[in-house]
Amino acid sequence: MISYVTLGTNNIEKANSFYDALLGELGAKRVVDSGYLTIWGVEANRGMLGVIRPFNGEAATIGNGSMAAIAVESREMVGKLHAMALSLGGSDEGAPGPRGTRKTEFAYIRDPEGHKIAFFCMNGGH
Repeated sequence: MISYVTLGTNNIEKANSFYDALLGELGAKRVVDSGYLTIWGVEANRGMLGVIRPFNGEAATIGNGSMAAIAVESREMVGKLHAMALSLGGSDEGAPGPRGTRKTEFAYIRDPEGHKIAFFCMNGGH
């Protein structure tokens, strides 16, 4: 249902480097790259994530209670992306592990600008 989500950035080059590496692990590539907006996706118009400098020229800020969640195929990929995000300058917001029904694996990070991102695998994965 949701086609894409954008996260505000004050440093598009730094955000691009972070998400190029991180989302590249999922096979995502830049589908839009305009200098003020970058969007990554595996398939155009389906589940894309972007970073953008605010159009109004004011500083980008994080949303309290906002989070983008990225579904992956395995528990191992949840852990791999969590570790990779930390190595790329993100911060830990919740180590990989089971959540909810114990069949769902989640990990949480904050990107270098403070946006909260979740990686998850439903039903435990392989």
